[in-house]
Amino acid sequence: MPTEPVIPTESEPGWFDQRLGLASLRRLMGHKTVPLHSASIWYYFGGITLFLFVIQVLTGILLLLYYRPTTTEAYESVQFIMTRVKFGWLVRSIHSWSSNLMILAAFIHMFSVVFLHAYRKPREVTWLSGIALLGLVLAFGFSGYLLPWNKVSYFATKVGTDMAGSVPFIGAYMARFLRGGNDVGGATLTRFFGFHVAVLPGLMTLMLMVHLILVQMHGMSTPPWVRNLQARQMPFFPNFFLRELMAWYGALAVLGALAALLPWDLGEKADPFSSAPAGIRPEWYFLAPFYTLKLIPSHVWRVEGELVGLIGFALLAFWWVALPFWASTRDGLGRTKLVTGAGVLLIAYLVTFSALGYWR
Repeated sequence: MPTEPVIPTESEPGWFDQRLGLASLRRLMGHKTVPLHSASIWYYFGGITLFLFVIQVLTGILLLLYYRPTTTEAYESVQFIMTRVKFGWLVRSIHSWSSNLMILAAFIHMFSVVFLHAYRKPREVTWLSGIALLGLVLAFGFSGYLLPWNKVSYFATKVGTDMAGSVPFIGAYMARFLRGGNDVGGATLTRFFGFHVAVLPGLMTLMLMVHLILVQMHGMSTPPWVRNLQARQMPFFPNFFLRELMAWYGALAVLGALAALLPWDLGEKADPFSSAPAGIRPEWYFLAPFYTLKLIPSHVWRVEGELVGLIGFALLAFWWVALPFWASTRDGLGRTKLVTGAGVLLIAYLVTFSALGYWR
């Protein structure tokens, strides 16, 4: 008797596939592509920023095992980590260096978006979420700078909160909220610790989810000089994913070399009753506005110079945040030359004034 033909059936999904939907995730990753062109290398800096944030979280958890956020024990606890805990000096150095590299990678990622014009329709909200992430990254740096409770970080935080106090109308309330009182002290350290380990990580995680979902929705932007029909496409998995892993490996190599060869110094313990050390200045990512405020005269007409500077920075920040809206035109091409010129000028300002603020 003739046998009936066997009709092949799809294999039943495994235990994890049924519960986690891994098959649909694999299908999604299989269809996702990344534009391939001469500037594709700049796509990796977003992933590098995310990778360094993960390093921050992991090393921060290890430091939390020993750190004590009080003015009497903060410095000593960090000193104990660096001298008594096995590889504690390395973990602390990795945490400090990765913070600076994360901020640098975030700035590079922002300017790569500007020069590739990846803020164009329909990615305006993606740009806004990215700017919010950059602000959170800077807040991480500012809040974490005080936690070792050394002399430089104490007086730098005092200068930073004084600047916040100069904001019109709400400055006094902002300064008091940040300090937890009228001056930088134990309440400030406790608040900054809470911001650094609880509030900011929560906000960062939420904004990261929003940003990644938006990137997934709209995909990677193709620069205007590359026509969409002519742009080659690279599969996200495994091609781009493996390249991203190599970028992470390179970032890890740079981070490990800096942490091992140039360990982060602890400095002297903060003494609120001592005078500020000569040449006190904030971290490099705040140097440009800091030096700019130093150059402004004490009074411009009848207005305090510091207030004029803060208003100018607020207007500049608003103009930069609104970039996708003033840079767009009806034809959809946008004012690309104007945006590129603005990006070059902003980089020149940041580099020049940061160098002047460091050397003077």
